[in-house]
Order: sequence, then structure tokens, then C-alpha cells
Amino acid sequence: MEKSRDIARLIEIMAALRTPETGCPWDLEQTFATIAPYTIEEAYEVAHAISLGDLDELRDELGDLLLQVVFHARMAEEKGAFDFGGVVEAITDKLIRRHPHVFGDARDLTPDEVSALWGKIKAQEKREKAARKGDATALPGALSQVKAGLPALARALELQKAAGKVGFDWNDIHAVLDKIEEESREVADAVKAGDRAHVEEEIGDLFFVMVNLARHAGVDPETALRAANAKFETRFGYVESELSKRGSAPQDANLAEMDALWNEAKKTRRI
Repeated sequence: MEKSRDIARLIEIMAALRTPETGCPWDLEQTFATIAPYTIEEAYEVAHAISLGDLDELRDELGDLLLQVVFHARMAEEKGAFDFGGVVEAITDKLIRRHPHVFGDARDLTPDEVSALWGKIKAQEKREKAARKGDATALPGALSQVKAGLPALARALELQKAAGKVGFDWNDIHAVLDKIEEESREVADAVKAGDRAHVEEEIGDLFFVMVNLARHAGVDPETALRAANAKFETRFGYVESELSKRGSAPQDANLAEMDALWNEAKKTRRI
């Protein structure tokens, strides 16, 4: 099969994969719900490639993410809802509508003014969508522009930003640190009480405040957690490697042995 740079070819391939009897059995049994986790996963793979600074990997991962869009569009087309062209049309219209400073009469705006205008346009779009659906409960409040489908960590950050814009925020990072101590004590109390539901609630509160700490420190919590994950992988890899040299493995070692190697990794690798 010849290589192609034409989006139409990708759409044709997806249609072939979804064609009953002659298509791919796995692709044919998929639904919006079963594909959604892969869509999220591919978006994270794009972010990971960016964090690595690997542009070849980024090209591949963007292709995987584009496949997700084509897959969803194909399933929607089969239901008579919309096709890939409809997706392109929708985002094209949205970009033009939200950039009047480029495509309209609003000129010479600062970045802050552009951001404010973008927010106003989004709020208006939300009001119009609610009116079309007859949903009186969808009136735009301070948090209404925060998408419900965001991963929890990202949504916590966006909720806090939105609340902060209307003045509901700490003005001192030390107040956030004090709140973390308070939430930590509440987690400890819940653990002591042995109430699993309460423990879950308090851990959620602690996570939420930790995101707030990152925000006040000017740190992206997702980036910070990714770095911590990478650090853990590297250090644990060192533990496994050193145990292997001794003819052992983590499941054969005790915690004290592994902890000693972990501390060794911290010293020798400066991570």
C-alpha cells in the first residue's frame, strides 16, 4: 500500500476498517465509549513526546491522536450524526469566531485582552447552546467554562483558576501550606477512625490543596507529577538492577534492602 499525506486516504482506511464483513473485527466492535480511553491515552502520549523533546515521536503520536478523531467521526457518520468534514467545519468556525482580533474588527489587543475576549466569547457560546437545548440550568457561572471531561488533576487546576479570577483565592502561598497541614491531619484522623469513605474524601481534599500549592508556586502540577513518576521509575530501575547483580529480585528482597538501594540511587544518580 502506497504512503499518503492526504487526509482523505486516512478517512478511506478508517471506513474500510469499519466495513461490516470485510473490515477489522476489533474495529467493528468498538463504540464511542470503548474508544474514549484510547483517545485520552493518546493525548497523554503526545504530551509525553513533547516532554522528551522528541519531534519524531511527536509526529507519530500526533498521528495516533488524529486516528482517534477519524475513528470517532466515522462512528458518528455511521449513525448519521456528522462526519470528519463536519468536525473540520466546526473547529474552523470556532477558531474564526474566537479570533475577532485576527479575522474581525477587534485589533491591537494585548495577550491579556485576547484572553479576556476569548472567555467572553466562550461564555456567550455556552449561553446560546443552553438556549438551543432549553437547559435553564446551564447558565454560565464562574466555573461554567471548566470542562467536565478533563482529567481530575487538570480540572482541579482549572476550577481553582476560575474561582481565583473572581477573587475566591488565597493571596499567600503560606496559607496554602497551612491548609495542607490541616488536610493532612484530617486524613490521619480519618485513617485512625477506619472509615474508608471518609479517608477517600479527605485524600481528595488533600490532592485538591496540593494542586493549589502548585498553582500558587507557578508550577504545573501535571508536569511536576510526571517528573516525579520518571524519578521513581529511574530509582526503582536502579534498585532492580543492583538486586539483579546479586542474583536477586525485588520479590526476593526485604524492604530494608530495597530502601538502602533506593537511598544509594538518590546519592549516586543525584535524582
